[in-house]
Amino acid sequence: MRLDTIYPADSVEFCPVQGYHDILACGTYKLVESPTTSLEQESESGESTITTHRKRIGKCILLKAHSSQDDERLETSQEIDMPAILDMKWSHSSSLLAIADSEGHVSLHELDTEVRVDETGKYGFEVSTQQARLTEIQNVQCRPKDTLCLSLDWSNRRNERGDGCIAVSCSDGSLSVLQPDTSGCFAETRSWHGHDFEAWIIAWDYWNTNIVYSGGDDLKLRGWDIRQDDHSPIFVNKNFHAGVTSIQCHPHNENILAVGSYDATVRIFDTRKPLVPITQADVGGGAWRVKWHPSPARGTDILVACMHDGFKVVRFSPSIISSNNAQSENSEEWKTLKRFDAHESLAYGVDWAYGGAEDTLIASCSFYDHVLYTWKG
Repeated sequence: MRLDTIYPADSVEFCPVQGYHDILACGTYKLVESPTTSLEQESESGESTITTHRKRIGKCILLKAHSSQDDERLETSQEIDMPAILDMKWSHSSSLLAIADSEGHVSLHELDTEVRVDETGKYGFEVSTQQARLTEIQNVQCRPKDTLCLSLDWSNRRNERGDGCIAVSCSDGSLSVLQPDTSGCFAETRSWHGHDFEAWIIAWDYWNTNIVYSGGDDLKLRGWDIRQDDHSPIFVNKNFHAGVTSIQCHPHNENILAVGSYDATVRIFDTRKPLVPITQADVGGGAWRVKWHPSPARGTDILVACMHDGFKVVRFSPSIISSNNAQSENSEEWKTLKRFDAHESLAYGVDWAYGGAEDTLIASCSFYDHVLYTWKG
């Protein structure tokens, strides 16, 4: 299935909440340059000067994936105008979508939770029977308007009973934690300088939510204990040849961390030894997103958005992902299980649908050709 997103697309996220596995959101980012007349800046001849005003705009596109035998299509349920979107993630304990935008905001949008019927579609996930809608319930100003919120992550991937906290990374190198109060209203409770250049990515340790990991354009991977007031990192890995662009903690295997970089490599770390990777895979292009498969049955598979080299499903050796990290003799450490090359531009956004293992539905989106595809992997 193919959809023209109109604006360049850079993020896509399937809803993980039971009953909504067929709902996905796509975020877009468009830079608009418009000449404006400034009456305050006049030349010596008395004429007003023309300056170029740059504005980043975007849309959140809410979609429903129809996947029955006789009805395979993407249905657009809603489009929400907002500043350009850099990243977004669904909470795992409620139908809340958090969006990081180009004007320093993190906005929270609640999915309509009317009655859903649990049916099984072609790809094995639960589907909704009514049109979905998002309603903005809060907007948190994390940074000044000229600073981009680049990435975010929820802490409740494994503890689905709690509201969870949100970690945020920004273009000024800063990192933040947003925490809900007793009424569920989020506020910034911690903020610190994490990187000397853009902090491209931040991610929770889903097994110990006192810990977050961050990566930046300063070629560093850092770990942080948010209980520490001095904001000193618990480790700094300087062994990267390019910016650190993506991080995800394994949701089913403790101590396993995937880290992507502009250097076209996905490194797998044991979080107990975060300076030396267990293994690394050459994925052919900058690893802008890394997503472990949501099913424990496919805990060795990771989805990668490879920028200039399409999208790939990479499978690591089970012994690599296991707790002892032991490699069997004569077994390959990783292989490319599938690749998807229909996109004609930068591969930026990608995600698995929840609820199925084999032939899982995947959504991917690319930038300059402004296209979203769904496929199986």
